[in-house]
Amino acid sequence: MAVEEVDTIVVGGGQAGIAMSEHLTACGVPHLVLERHRIAERWRSARWDSLAMNGPAWHDRFPGMEFPNTHPDSFPNKETVADYFEAYAKKIAAPVRCGVDVMKVERRKGRSGFSLDTSHGRFDANNVVVATGAFQSPIIPPIVPADSGVLQIHSVAYRNPDQLPAGAVLIVGAGSSGVQIAEELLLAGRRIYLSVGPHERPPRAYRTRDYCWWLGVLGKWDLETRVPGREHITIAVSGARGGHTIDFRRLAAAGMTLLGMTEACKDGTLTFKPDLAENVAQGDANYLAVLDEADAYALHNGLDLPEEPDARVIGSDPDCMTNPVLSLNLVDAGVKTIIWATGYGSDYSWLKVDAFDDRGRPKHQRGVSSESGIYFLGLPWQSRRGSAFIWGVWHDAKHVADRIATQRRYLAYHAAAKAAAR
Repeated sequence: MAVEEVDTIVVGGGQAGIAMSEHLTACGVPHLVLERHRIAERWRSARWDSLAMNGPAWHDRFPGMEFPNTHPDSFPNKETVADYFEAYAKKIAAPVRCGVDVMKVERRKGRSGFSLDTSHGRFDANNVVVATGAFQSPIIPPIVPADSGVLQIHSVAYRNPDQLPAGAVLIVGAGSSGVQIAEELLLAGRRIYLSVGPHERPPRAYRTRDYCWWLGVLGKWDLETRVPGREHITIAVSGARGGHTIDFRRLAAAGMTLLGMTEACKDGTLTFKPDLAENVAQGDANYLAVLDEADAYALHNGLDLPEEPDARVIGSDPDCMTNPVLSLNLVDAGVKTIIWATGYGSDYSWLKVDAFDDRGRPKHQRGVSSESGIYFLGLPWQSRRGSAFIWGVWHDAKHVADRIATQRRYLAYHAAAKAAAR
């Protein structure tokens, strides 16, 4: 089979891959985007049915196109987002080839560039951009034995309440995915237990402005380094049902049982750390700190925004916080399902290059890796806090494309100088 040669290959046809294609085209870099399924496939088939974006439509988009037929302050559902990326790829004429699975990338022997083994034959490329995103391998901690008699799934496999067997549900993890799934199941009439770890709990909106707007004007999106000790803190925020502020006390008042961090399981009984009240209090502190910064900014800049004193009212602690449940027998509690909303790991086993540290994490500077010709896009905190978001990945792609184009110009000069010397 003939080898297809392309200057730059982008692996992944999601938001990162489409953004990369736009900027490579603008820089005049010949390229091809290889996607194993469809464009934005994860939005369609790796999310629950009712998922909505966690940022408003005016904010979480590429600069070159608004969401069609969508109110700018609304939170588009997952199908609308997937359709948006498909339309955007068509708009910029992105050279996307779907149904091509990249199985191995390795440096070519005796010459520059890389060879890619795929489900549709071999490709050779001078540059490879890894745009496979941060959500690759679902993590389920080995706490509850597989033979416990309880259905255990990762949040990536959850679709809707009817999918689960009758009975109570334990959700482990109270970031955006965990808390939204827990709310949906609670509204569906399920008995819900929610294991809550350290988190940030921002207001959905404050003084008529969305949280995303406040992060922007306060300079939070452009933070380049994470706060030490809070590298793995999740964010409890929701765009579901029109968007609302997550309030764990309100969830408890509605019938949800809150638990501390899940610790261990023995003989069908789970144990939890006695840290629930502390975790919720830290979330409250984060919430109030945002309000403080917003008020100070509005005052300093003379913004005519209505004050919102009721936003500072924190309800009383529910019984599950004052008398925490530290152990839970799954049978006695009627728990038939455990949903692990415990995040993802990375899988770069197909990438046979020297671009990773001893923990398997990419070694890079703003997406430019330690291996010449290998680039990454769509990583959390790739250049700043906003890197993993739709608009953030677009700006990171611009930087990566510029670096690729700059290297091509140096190589073009070398080739021209070499030819002139003959």
